Amino acid sequence: MHFVQAKSLLTRWNGMNIYRGCSHGCIYCDSRSECYQMKHPFEDIEVKENAPVLLENILKTKRKKIMISTGSMSDPYQHCEEKLGMTRKCLELIDRYGFGASVITKSDLVLRDIDLFDSINRKSKSVLQMSLTIADDRLSKIIEPHVCTTARRYEVLKEFQKRAIPTVVWMTPFLPLLTDTEENLRTILDYCIDAGVKGIICFNIGMTLRQGDREYYYKALDRHFPGLSREYQKRYGSAYEVNSADNTRLMKLFHTTCEQHGILHTPDECFRYIAQMPEKSDQLSLFEDLEKS
Repeated sequence: MHFVQAKSLLTRWNGMNIYRGCSHGCIYCDSRSECYQMKHPFEDIEVKENAPVLLENILKTKRKKIMISTGSMSDPYQHCEEKLGMTRKCLELIDRYGFGASVITKSDLVLRDIDLFDSINRKSKSVLQMSLTIADDRLSKIIEPHVCTTARRYEVLKEFQKRAIPTVVWMTPFLPLLTDTEENLRTILDYCIDAGVKGIICFNIGMTLRQGDREYYYKALDRHFPGLSREYQKRYGSAYEVNSADNTRLMKLFHTTCEQHGILHTPDECFRYIAQMPEKSDQLSLFEDLEKS
């Protein structure tokens, strides 16, 4: 882990990455790709130690309230967050200035900050985006070795459901010949339905592989699933999109199930929902009524 003084924080899409790199060790992580031009080892987490200062300067001067998101490149709740509390500091600022917040994570450490998500959601809007990819906990511990299992993430979703904090699930990636099964898909869908998620982001029953990411993934396959990387190379070559042979049927099952349960199920509609900042949320109206009574 090392610290830097960042010159900027928010992207043009109002996203921020407080950390760069990750300690979760997921073997499929796209953020390892060379196109992102990371200048340090991926496990040597770069911490933008002035992120709260930069964020407060932005929030103090913005006239229009917006949704601030984090986690698109590096999980905001990786292991160093437990000690540093950088994500919590930023959420406290978002809460104080009345903005909305959305995080993408696969860590149960997010439960530490459920009080802030609750407060933000009462005043404006908060959304927890949780990655669920592997229903088999044994397999999850191989593929996502340093993070809690999918079953535990489902429990996190249920805790947010109790507080009526909206959730969206990233049901991606599916690893061909490993997790691209109907059983895996149905189990994760059952978790989502029971947890009352607002939407599910699933691009395809498959994954993407780019230079840097591909090499790391294949080495991991060689360690844990001998011979599987050769099968990938034979089937997909150097393709960017690596989809399951059963992609069409399983995606139809996915969309049909989501429609039956009123769950948003295209990336565009999920992204629109996450980014939409209500002028005055129902939660805030209720909160004000309670204060007056």
